[in-house]
Amino acid sequence: MERREFMASLVAGGCAGMCVDLTLFPLDTIKTRLQSQQGFYKAGGFRGIYAGVPSAAVGSFPNAAAFFVTYEYTKALLGTGGVFALPHVAPVTHMLAASLGEVVACLIRVPTEVVKQRAQASLSSSTYSILLATLREEGVRGLYRGYGSTVLREIPFSLVQFPLWEYLKTLWSSRQGHTLYSWQSAVCGAVAGAVAAFVTTPLDVAKTRIMLAKAGSTTASGNIPLVLYDVWRSRGIAGLFAGSIPRMTFISAGGFIFLGAYEKVRSTLL
Repeated sequence: MERREFMASLVAGGCAGMCVDLTLFPLDTIKTRLQSQQGFYKAGGFRGIYAGVPSAAVGSFPNAAAFFVTYEYTKALLGTGGVFALPHVAPVTHMLAASLGEVVACLIRVPTEVVKQRAQASLSSSTYSILLATLREEGVRGLYRGYGSTVLREIPFSLVQFPLWEYLKTLWSSRQGHTLYSWQSAVCGAVAGAVAAFVTTPLDVAKTRIMLAKAGSTTASGNIPLVLYDVWRSRGIAGLFAGSIPRMTFISAGGFIFLGAYEKVRSTLL
């Protein structure tokens, strides 16, 4: 991967991340409150819809930049030769690249997500006070609570989204006989995002519950099957898919903005 391509992926990924996170933040707040253990209205309802936005603003650029740099670098590395360079193995290459990208990006995403979601579900505290309280009560480990559940949510999500996105782009491109415009790539991203979002909603519910749980509680321990069983027992299938509509809307619109902006900025820089 050349230095120019590296910088293009870094800047394009960061810009795309900021665009989508700040534009669609209200939908993310609604989703978090729907999944909260205390219930939608007790968690704030439609009030303070931008609670936690400073955390998202700080983390969105480096988080998305880290993902795309890792994604593009891994794709380039695996595509240089051997079995991964074969056309019919391309989906596997995209899956591996996206999975590795998520593992790296979550090192940045999880601390900002913990602070952001706690601010979204607690209108009485500011983002900064929540950060200080988390560090004081739980230390740095508290900022990484839910790292495992986030990675386990993001990897299946990426295993669906990115191969599907690349496949839809290839299919559309071959039918029209030339490379896709950025808006066409954005449409493919929206479809792929919506499908991936619905499939992985239960994992997102588990991640939200773990991040919002009180320190020392059973849920806070991060046992995903136990959390999912508890949700299913108390709220049934509807509980496992709580927030699926705003999540699909958020990620579908996010996929359109995120992947469309990424392709546009990257192609402009290259």
